[in-house]
Amino acid sequence: MEDNKYHFGMVGLGVMGRNFILNVADNGFSAAGLDLDNEKVNALNEEGADKNVKGTTDKKVFLSMLESPRRIMLLVPAGKAVDAVINDLLPHLDEGDLIIDGGNSFYTDTNRREELLNEKGIHFMGIGVSGGAKGARFGPSIMPGGKKEAYQLVKSVLEAVSAKVDGEPCVAYLGNSSAGNYVKMVHNGIEYAMMQLIAEAYDLLKQVGGLSNEELHQTFDKWNAGKLQSFLVEITAAIFNQEDPETGRHLVDAILDKAKQKGTGKWTSQNAMDLGMPVPTIDAAVTMREISALKSDRVVIDSIFDGVASNPEIDKDSFVEQVGNALYFAFIMAYAQGIAVLQTASEEYEYNLEPEVIATIWRGGCIIRAALLEHIRKAFNRKPNLSNLIIDSYFVGEIQASQKDTRKVIQVGVEAGIPLTALGASLAYFDALRSGRLPLNLVQAQRDFFGSHTYERIDMEGIFHTEWE
Repeated sequence: MEDNKYHFGMVGLGVMGRNFILNVADNGFSAAGLDLDNEKVNALNEEGADKNVKGTTDKKVFLSMLESPRRIMLLVPAGKAVDAVINDLLPHLDEGDLIIDGGNSFYTDTNRREELLNEKGIHFMGIGVSGGAKGARFGPSIMPGGKKEAYQLVKSVLEAVSAKVDGEPCVAYLGNSSAGNYVKMVHNGIEYAMMQLIAEAYDLLKQVGGLSNEELHQTFDKWNAGKLQSFLVEITAAIFNQEDPETGRHLVDAILDKAKQKGTGKWTSQNAMDLGMPVPTIDAAVTMREISALKSDRVVIDSIFDGVASNPEIDKDSFVEQVGNALYFAFIMAYAQGIAVLQTASEEYEYNLEPEVIATIWRGGCIIRAALLEHIRKAFNRKPNLSNLIIDSYFVGEIQASQKDTRKVIQVGVEAGIPLTALGASLAYFDALRSGRLPLNLVQAQRDFFGSHTYERIDMEGIFHTEWE
């Protein structure tokens, strides 16, 4: 340390900020924390009493505690709070200092902040941090974007605190400007998709398969030991075992079926549309959270319509296996959609993203970590310019092996009147991509008929218009 000053600073000592700064201290770096809430500062000082870490409510004291150049990370709510903290610190910073926004900021906000601070000689980085409170404490996946020279100032800290897979840190410099926040945004979009897909699998197993919560626990636990191994499947298995202290029954059955959202999944859908990239599984996941919020309408409509055409007859054990294969198929489609968006955004925004690197750092620490990511990493190692994950030879085999069960499961769900929005969208995405000819020739004819928008032909070059009868 420089004159016994602290190496790293953290603004925002809520659960995420406090856990992250303690992680920093555990890995041999001294750290100072700032928060206006005395209770949060005291919590840090008590928990970090045996570590080289100290919290304060005084901004000037905090800044004076840090060695030069200062390395200051913000873990505060995205939006106005980030700008407020930056504006409060800015007059007291020196040229060459670094501010890191570690929240879920929208990527255009990161671009704006970087431009503002760089003009004043201050480095700025937007980094995505995934893994929740436990990840922040013991090793998250970290997605940094910005200038390379800024990353060098904090590389050693981020590599030390990140999760490790086979000894490799789950952090890497990703690209220019807002690349880190953009990758985290798409990560969250994939997360939305996987959560909805798991929910639909649960609905099928419970309503059609008749599985009890104990059987659901055993099924997801078994799945997590195989090709579906992932953090989200793992915690789903645990959820079915959780007892409700209020009733003594299973807690999952007492939870209201209204899912909230913070917006990152929606941002992924919106930006994918701007880029002209299809992400139907992610779109479906966002839509289902919105439909879930219409609880009162759903209850009324449920009382009006039967909706169920039949009660399908199934072999329970075979059905469980089919649902697992369908979930695996849809997971592949969700990753494929997200990575395709990242590739397009990389060109559009000049991020210079490398899918292999992204898959590598997603393998540990983050919410969407899964065994599949090692296969994704290998696919892009074999062919860095792979246009879509489902073209890779490994995934061709996996898709061929699971698509029949996917179709069967969706058919059963339709017969039972179970909404399989995300699962159906995953299959439709695959079927559309594998269709050498789509019926969009008719759409082009319609556009030309009512709006003279012209069309192209399959048998000759040029742009055409018809005076339709």
